[in-house]
Amino acid sequence: MRGLFYRIVTCLSRKWGVWIFRLFAWFVATGYFLFFPGRVGNSMSTYRALYPARRAWYHLWCAWRQFHHFTHVYLDRYVLQQTGEIAYRSEGMQHLEAALQKGEGAVLLMSHMGNWEVAAHLLKRKLNNLHLLLYMGRRQKEQIEGEQKEALARSGIRIIAVDEGGGSLMDLVEGIKFIESGGVVSMTGDLVWNRRQRTVPAAFLDRDVLLPEAPHVLALLSGAPLFTFFAFREKGGGYRFTMSEANYLMSGSRAERRDAIRRSVQSYAHTLEAALKQYPLQWYHFSPFFTPAEEKSI
Repeated sequence: MRGLFYRIVTCLSRKWGVWIFRLFAWFVATGYFLFFPGRVGNSMSTYRALYPARRAWYHLWCAWRQFHHFTHVYLDRYVLQQTGEIAYRSEGMQHLEAALQKGEGAVLLMSHMGNWEVAAHLLKRKLNNLHLLLYMGRRQKEQIEGEQKEALARSGIRIIAVDEGGGSLMDLVEGIKFIESGGVVSMTGDLVWNRRQRTVPAAFLDRDVLLPEAPHVLALLSGAPLFTFFAFREKGGGYRFTMSEANYLMSGSRAERRDAIRRSVQSYAHTLEAALKQYPLQWYHFSPFFTPAEEKSI
């Protein structure tokens, strides 16, 4: 039904204007805020950590604004599909371009900060020699996300859909082969799907968190540079893309491998924390995040 609802709204918006989309999106975001207290609570925990000196009503207000900012993900998808253009500026893109010019593959570490889908489409257009593979979660009955994945595939972006139970060894091998052929593999670094997923402890906003180890292991095993990438939405509807310098994970012994991955994960956590402080309403992470660092780790 959600997929059908989305198609109806986009059809009405094409006929009467984008204000229809914005209106429906406001009511949908409000409904999620009112009827999904668990997600609201998860958002409030983030804002409690980010603004420890503020009162609970302020954390609730931030969560309200975050839920409504999230509608921009769908609005901008619609705008990109209809017009084919969204304004953006980029910083640090030369780092990835240099790797591609040398024929190197790369690991692109994304997050749920901003709008990675718009970024993937625009990156593919900007870098003609970019061969992009996205690892994405496969959620049952998520019709809108299914349409999203089809749109990405039509644009020439390859997708590996991984079940929430965790990816297989063959998925990892396929990613390494793609990198060795000069491709760029993109994975998110801020979402743990389940307790069985291998994680690495890190510090984030002076709290303990567990972050996925897979992107960092992929960079280590392939020898490819790892880049941290964000796509922030700015006032007026444009985007700001930021690309970090290349991070090469190198190790000899098993102990060195663990240390290299831990350092890489913690570096990403620091970068994510800085991004959250700069764009506090654009981290669309509605699952529990601050967890005891006592689960499976390397």
